[in-house]
Amino acid sequence: MARGRKRYSNSRHNRGPKKRKVVISKKDVHHFKEFGEAHPSEESNVRARGRAVTKVVDEEEVHDLPSDSESEEEQSDPYKKLLLTLGPSEYTSKNKAVDSEDSSESSEEDVQEEVVSEDGASLEELTDDENSGSDMSPETVQDQVEKIDGKVEDDTEEKAIKLLDEELDDTSDDDECNEECEKVKDPFFKHLNSELCEEMLENLSCAPTKLEKNKLHWPNLGQIIVYLPTLSKKIVSDSENKILAIDVKVYAQSATSPKIIETKEKTWSFLHIKPRLQKNLLKANPCGVPDVTENEINFSSMQNELFSIINSYKDLYFPERNYDCSEEVRFVYVLHAVNHVLKTRSEILKHNSLIEKKQDIPDEFRDQGLVRPKVLILVPFRETALRVVKMIISILAPNKKDNVLNKKRFFDEFTGGEIAMPKKNPKPEDYERLFSGNADDNFKLGLSITKKSLKLYSDFYASDILLASPLGLRVLIGAEGEKDRDFDYLASLELLVMDGADVFAMQNWDHVMHLTNHLHLQPSAASTTRSGTDFSRVRPWAVEGHSSHYRQTIVISSTPLPGPAALFATKCKNYEGAVRVANPVPTGSISEVIVQMPQVFHRIDVQSATEAIDARFKLFTTKVLPQYKDKITKHVLIYIPQYFDYIRIRNYLEKEDISFVQICEYSKEGRVAQARDHFFHGKSHFLLYSERFHYFRRVRIKGIKHIIFYQPPSYPQFYSEMCNLMQAAYQRRNQRDSHNSVALLYSRHDLEQLAGIVGSDRASKMMTSVDRNVHMFVTGE
Repeated sequence: MARGRKRYSNSRHNRGPKKRKVVISKKDVHHFKEFGEAHPSEESNVRARGRAVTKVVDEEEVHDLPSDSESEEEQSDPYKKLLLTLGPSEYTSKNKAVDSEDSSESSEEDVQEEVVSEDGASLEELTDDENSGSDMSPETVQDQVEKIDGKVEDDTEEKAIKLLDEELDDTSDDDECNEECEKVKDPFFKHLNSELCEEMLENLSCAPTKLEKNKLHWPNLGQIIVYLPTLSKKIVSDSENKILAIDVKVYAQSATSPKIIETKEKTWSFLHIKPRLQKNLLKANPCGVPDVTENEINFSSMQNELFSIINSYKDLYFPERNYDCSEEVRFVYVLHAVNHVLKTRSEILKHNSLIEKKQDIPDEFRDQGLVRPKVLILVPFRETALRVVKMIISILAPNKKDNVLNKKRFFDEFTGGEIAMPKKNPKPEDYERLFSGNADDNFKLGLSITKKSLKLYSDFYASDILLASPLGLRVLIGAEGEKDRDFDYLASLELLVMDGADVFAMQNWDHVMHLTNHLHLQPSAASTTRSGTDFSRVRPWAVEGHSSHYRQTIVISSTPLPGPAALFATKCKNYEGAVRVANPVPTGSISEVIVQMPQVFHRIDVQSATEAIDARFKLFTTKVLPQYKDKITKHVLIYIPQYFDYIRIRNYLEKEDISFVQICEYSKEGRVAQARDHFFHGKSHFLLYSERFHYFRRVRIKGIKHIIFYQPPSYPQFYSEMCNLMQAAYQRRNQRDSHNSVALLYSRHDLEQLAGIVGSDRASKMMTSVDRNVHMFVTGE
């Protein structure tokens, strides 16, 4: 006879015991027959099956305890009494059972277990039919089964009591309550723990995304434009259809516009900064306000506004970074990145300890991506990477030299190699500051953060932060068809920072586009194994392929450019929305031109950017270029921002047999010197001049009398720089009094570059004027 289960009397019913089957495998049956007990390796499985069928009766379903007159086998165990008095906390009164009739009946019945094999035969039948010749009698085998059954029940009850005790401790612990309250307020948890409804997913996946556009004006950032994905109605949770609280999905609501955080006389905890970092931030912030205590927030006004946007996990496009505020901006995004990594790590470690106690993995413990790297910071030069790492060290462990692994190797490889700046005829200030330090643009670096140390040069799949240049990652990613390609480490990025997007455009914007095309792809099995991925801990939205909607992207640039702007509009699909800083330009760089001359702006009327390519070339070859072919108008420099346009015009001039020389970023030193000499002495009529050569070399071309800007320069200051090279000091003596002129071609897609030259108001009028498409300005008067 199987072990007796305790029975409970009821005023309405007094039913007999009800049997419940516990299925064991044939392998277990074999061990029962041979050894009288289960195989030790199968013990955990037996326990799991026992746990799966154990039933806990609600308190309100228990009416009377067993009487003293019942047999000893039917007496209630003290642990089971405790289980009867403590109902499961996950259940609400509204959804305690799926089927009320079945649950009410089963609560009044006794439950008795019958051990059966997988084919459905009872253990007694098996022992009678198949083991009649065995030395062990069926009664002996049954006794062993009862012992194991009792052990499973005791083990299950003991664990249940332990979990209930832990639950009670958690609810009574003030620290845990405070922590949960902080998690509700923390944008980190709100952003990553929210699910996306079908309408939101459909909106983010379509092109173009339906966005609500708002304009705000902040004291320091000025005019900001907020783009918010729209929802037709408010999304409610599906708690009504769920039994357990952990099964309830919390859906992301429609995003709202950011608000400036009031941080005066507040501590870093107010911004949900990890305590490990707070004591270091006073000294780490290079632009912090003075006269604050160690734990008080010392953000400058600009830092406070930037952090108010970034901490809300909205995407940010900030195209107005200058060299005076570069460190100010860098501190904000580095602090945000390190804080994000530490929060992720703390959450994983906390869940690890809870899982060890609970011995299962609830859905609420899904806290990881498909691979470990969470943050990617793209910078253009080794010098910039050096400054980022120094900032990270100052935030994490400023006074603990031993806690930074591979520090000497890093400083050896990322220092030195400075470009010698000429003292005679010095370069412009922005050039010297940009190319100070090591200007190498091919590097990649992994950083892992542990409890007490920062490791540099960690394996990419064991890293928390990836720090690299676009070229460095392009080499590692490779091209389609190449062997040994590797890009799975980009599958689970939650924060992408592009510090120097304008420099990336000058280096090679194709590297950035190639990189973004390999974000959030399904990693291979080898990569997940290398990263130690536990799929039971992977976030649901990562498994479903929605990681791109949770990635925050921060794009920082010195000037607005079409490439970064297009990437921000098409590749950034964050469900929290996006913010773009867009201040109007009051005057433009044309006010800095000191040479008196007419400057003619030719508008190209097209609808699309692809049409503008051919329309621009046609206008150049049919109307503009013929005006400068005459011998009187020698010394004409043609300024070309895009290399493909450069090649097209060069081929055209060769075909038309027009006298010209050329200087581009690929020209050798000897060719550059020869071209400059021929142009200065009038041996060649035209000089083709690429913008990228000017950006990386910034030489002073002498002998220029006329300039044709095939397209507005990417940087507004380049316009005034080139125009001022027509001063008399850079001309031959017999040509100092000759006529000078400038022609510039633009379309509606060059609005931001045109605004940087003539100012936003003038640019808007030039774009919308109906009566004419040619405008002239005269400077130097």
